[in-house]
Amino acid sequence: MPVRRRARTPLTTAVVLALALTAPACSNAPAARPESAPPERPAAVGILDESPFWVDPQSDAARQVAAWEAQGRNGDAQVLRRISDRPMSLWGPGDDPGPQIRRAGESARAAGRTLVLTAYNIPYRDCGQHSAGGAAGAAAYRSWIGAFADNIADNKALVILEPDAVPHVVDGCTRADHHDERLRLLSEAVDRLKRNKNTKVYLDAGNPDWIPDPMKLVGPLYRAGLEHADGFSLNVSNFQPDTAAREYGAAISKAAGGKHFVIDTSRNGAGPLPGADRAHSWCNPPGRALGTPPTDRTGDPLVDAYLWIKRPGESDGPCRGGPPAGTWWPDYALGLARRSTDQ
Repeated sequence: MPVRRRARTPLTTAVVLALALTAPACSNAPAARPESAPPERPAAVGILDESPFWVDPQSDAARQVAAWEAQGRNGDAQVLRRISDRPMSLWGPGDDPGPQIRRAGESARAAGRTLVLTAYNIPYRDCGQHSAGGAAGAAAYRSWIGAFADNIADNKALVILEPDAVPHVVDGCTRADHHDERLRLLSEAVDRLKRNKNTKVYLDAGNPDWIPDPMKLVGPLYRAGLEHADGFSLNVSNFQPDTAAREYGAAISKAAGGKHFVIDTSRNGAGPLPGADRAHSWCNPPGRALGTPPTDRTGDPLVDAYLWIKRPGESDGPCRGGPPAGTWWPDYALGLARRSTDQ
């Protein structure tokens, strides 16, 4: 059984506004956004000035802030702004990524910001576990990633390509007869995305608690297109400290010709859950906190950015009382924000 990190579904399938108006009620699956979205609210200017990345004014966190303010829960709303006012990755939905990416692109372009996007639709995704799904086959994936890239167009964008896809090849969770096709599809996806003149691409490389020997990742990453990518991503949806991720990334980089990397710091402010069963510590662990706010000012020449790739407050799956993977969970989000050391 592999050491798991998280479970998730594409995060743009947000819950309806009625869900945001209550504390953590949850349905069996995220529902579509209502036809009439609340007015867009810009993030706090000071926070935006710290980052070149786009803040989604229609995120579940932003909707929750508006709902709580309407209910008079102003204290909780203010705390939750530590999430809603910061940039998070937008995960392209598996049915049709175009509308969400176009909406985000228009908003980001108007704000003069860079999109952060996650492509997460590889066939046989997540080995059939909490985030199972993905494209029906190679042809469907090529069509989907083409639409993903087409709708980015010339907007400035940073794409995290297929979290877990390469590590699941390395740890054996993905069936051996799917390995060649998966790595080929990833390489093709890198090439397709890089045809966009303003798109940067980072292949996912897991985290140091998952594949302890980083050298095992280097060959598969190159087969997946690392040579043509801008780099790789680490710690997606996990809780490993920044220092551990930087050391791990530096080892991969040294073996990979100096490739740069980005680190998901969305929920690693308190590190991993101490003393927990390593096979389950990734799923909605209690007592965790927001990590380093998103920025491209990392102080490390190999680290291009600290990012919130996992959207804080989205459930990892139906564990510890959580809703299905990818569903907005207000109480968990509020806990992360309250324990944040960055005020």
